[in-house]
Amino acid sequence: MKLALDFLAFFGAIALLAILFFAHRREVQADKAYPAFGSLLEVNGTRVHAVVMGQGPDLVLIHGSSGNVRDFTTSIAPELSKSYRVIMFDRPGLGHSDRMSAKGDTLRDQAHLLRDAALSLGADRPIVLGQSYGGAVALTWALEAPENIAALVTVSGVSHPWPTGLDTYYKITSHPYFGWLGALMISAFASEKAIKQSLKDVFAPQRPPDGYREEFGVELVLRRKTILANARQRRILKPQIINQAPRYRTLSLPIEILHGTADSLVSPDLHARALAKQAPASNLTLLEGIGHMPHHVAKKDVIDAIDRAAERAGLR
Repeated sequence: MKLALDFLAFFGAIALLAILFFAHRREVQADKAYPAFGSLLEVNGTRVHAVVMGQGPDLVLIHGSSGNVRDFTTSIAPELSKSYRVIMFDRPGLGHSDRMSAKGDTLRDQAHLLRDAALSLGADRPIVLGQSYGGAVALTWALEAPENIAALVTVSGVSHPWPTGLDTYYKITSHPYFGWLGALMISAFASEKAIKQSLKDVFAPQRPPDGYREEFGVELVLRRKTILANARQRRILKPQIINQAPRYRTLSLPIEILHGTADSLVSPDLHARALAKQAPASNLTLLEGIGHMPHHVAKKDVIDAIDRAAERAGLR
């Protein structure tokens, strides 16, 4: 019996080393294929990856879950840079931004870090756009630092509580003891079929743009540190939303709310309509038949909303 257990332990160790090798190799390849292409700012002791394009009124873009700045540079940023100084940040723990030591998981910590990063670039009152989870960060920015934001734009933004619990995927990857193992297995073995299905789900009912999978850098999302950071942020999101949602009635800045009526990931009724009813200076635009990614599939509508926000804020 002891000999059998020794063999099991030996082969288990070999299997774990092999999995670690596959995950590490994938992560090295990801960082090599998709390096940081902006500036690496030191903000309050945390490295923040920032990409700046164009000239004009300052416009900060905040990406969603499992995202990075490439989600914008492959979509609306080049067009926006003709009229705005577009500032994009990788959120803490994602892309090429570091996690904020033991912090960085809360909306408040993220909002303050990105606000300070914008200030370091001379953007003291930018328009702030947040997509999906980034919408929640942008709303927190407006609540926490109203003096440092001129207008707010949410695109498929998370703003209000939802009835369902945490997805199984996030329960596993955010587990305090076993999350590392789930992240390791995903990083090592996520298949191309699973990647394509995930992208299909995010863009539904539209299709991902040609070349998006390669240009966005899905491999960056499959790094263990990114999986774990994203999972921790998602695990604690709902309680924070419950606490901050009643405060939206205090927002007095111009707010443009865009949401697709076919968004199956973030409900337009639970979030966009609710925010429009609560925030006094908000303007709601529902995009008929559009899913979760309007900044890719309804670019003109998103740019028009940003232009309206700029005009309402007296920036154009």
